[in-house]
Amino acid sequence: MAFWAQTAFLLVTTITSVVRGTVEKQLSPECREFLYMGTPPSGLEHHSLQFICQRYNKKPRYVTLYDTVDHIPVYSAYTFKRSDGEKCVDVPWMYEPQLSTSSDTGEMQPFPRGYMHMNFEDAQAVLDDYANAVFYERGALNPDQHQADPDDKASTYTLTNIVPLVPEFSDDAWNKQEHIIRKRLNNYCHGTAYVVTGITTSGKMIRRENINRVAVPTYMWSAYCCVNYDHNAPYDERYKFPSFAHYGLNEKENNQVLEISIQKLEDFLKKSTFVDKNFQIFVDDCIPPSSSIAH
Repeated sequence: MAFWAQTAFLLVTTITSVVRGTVEKQLSPECREFLYMGTPPSGLEHHSLQFICQRYNKKPRYVTLYDTVDHIPVYSAYTFKRSDGEKCVDVPWMYEPQLSTSSDTGEMQPFPRGYMHMNFEDAQAVLDDYANAVFYERGALNPDQHQADPDDKASTYTLTNIVPLVPEFSDDAWNKQEHIIRKRLNNYCHGTAYVVTGITTSGKMIRRENINRVAVPTYMWSAYCCVNYDHNAPYDERYKFPSFAHYGLNEKENNQVLEISIQKLEDFLKKSTFVDKNFQIFVDDCIPPSSSIAH
């Protein structure tokens, strides 16, 4: 069964307490607010993919499409918040109870002590998966430097938002690009900036106890959409609105990040991952319906 279908209109069922569950087959209206025009990327369908409305401290914070077989997020979609980029939270790593168990909480939770993680490690990554992964570190798809509120920052520290990255790529090329995007959106995006950050894989896995546990991304990619931007910005920034994208190779060497148009990123992903030919990150590639002028 496909976990989403993009149609000409959104069919929303009656909102009950069940719909408010964190793991959702049909995203609830409050979680669609993190998506441009309330619509997730199209052209990604697989039985192992599940939407997570990432909730922390009684509020939804962003949306993740999670792969319960590879134990990593395929993408996280969030709204950018203007910030100075400083890390100002210290929270324990968290997991998503409802991916694996019948839970009365709709929120991410700190990992329990002891061996309780064995109750839910079938469907998601656990701390033990990263404990001996000496060649990788935990990299966030929704990074804390793109959030401002302490609770929004804290919500990024869940393993359902984390993929294994090579330190030389994560700490250097990718972190620098996150900083570049943060400054660009801080300075030139006047309205809401919608961001989708995701991965591609090629079958390489982190193993634990001789079992394939966590897929290692081959590429990281990200795209933003900001239709209300500063039209007087310098040209070298202005042409990267209302949308632009980038991707990079998750390797120790040859790991530079390339900035490209959304359309070129979509073409690249159609060739290098399991998206279908209708794959589209933002509705109409973030060209507003009332606009016929290319910027």
